[in-house]
Amino acid sequence: MSWSRMSFKGQPVWVRVGADLRPFLDSQGRAEMKYRQEDGKSYRPSPGNLAPLAEEASQPAPRAEPRPPRAPRAASASSSHPRARAASNTDDHAPGTIHVWTDGACSGNPGPMGVGIVVVADRERAERGEYLGVGTNNIAELTAISRGLDLAAQLAPDRARPVRIYSDSSYALGLLGKGWKAKANQDLVASLREQMATFSRVKLVKVAGHAGVDNNERCDQLARQAITFRHDV
Repeated sequence: MSWSRMSFKGQPVWVRVGADLRPFLDSQGRAEMKYRQEDGKSYRPSPGNLAPLAEEASQPAPRAEPRPPRAPRAASASSSHPRARAASNTDDHAPGTIHVWTDGACSGNPGPMGVGIVVVADRERAERGEYLGVGTNNIAELTAISRGLDLAAQLAPDRARPVRIYSDSSYALGLLGKGWKAKANQDLVASLREQMATFSRVKLVKVAGHAGVDNNERCDQLARQAITFRHDV
């Protein structure tokens, strides 16, 4: 068996294939997939979600131009800060929207922390994993959002553009979008609220963790790699 390039929901991935170049399936009928061939972690998608890459298909069908990534159907959290308010639904897929995916991980609680970030702005994409040292999962989740906004500002400096932040942390989104009062990490929360206020339109979106949401899974992978290697990835 070997690894072959395929497409998973429109994103290039590596898939384990047999001699016939078809995905090799396990006993549950699932394929094995990696986002990068050198990654240690693999995923088990349904083969129905895999397809040949357009440039590698023998008779490729006409394909539409790639669209900005679609957000999952999830409830959004409106912010209590007057400038960091939830954007209107018209911003969801508006041209120029910056999509910021974040995740924080902790090996033990407290324990070694890592964050993973994926930022997509038009056709630009940036990824980052960062090792934070020892702390709690809540600190990691909040810091992930801060680092995501830092990366968004580097990738797309125009802070008037709408920003969507995706996180699976109810704690972080409650503090930043529902007006929860911080009983711990007060300085970090206050700093993050100020950082969000430097962007004119911010919308917070809750996504389900470990549910196969592509960019959320990638953030988790980056965060855990940072913890494993104890350095940025």
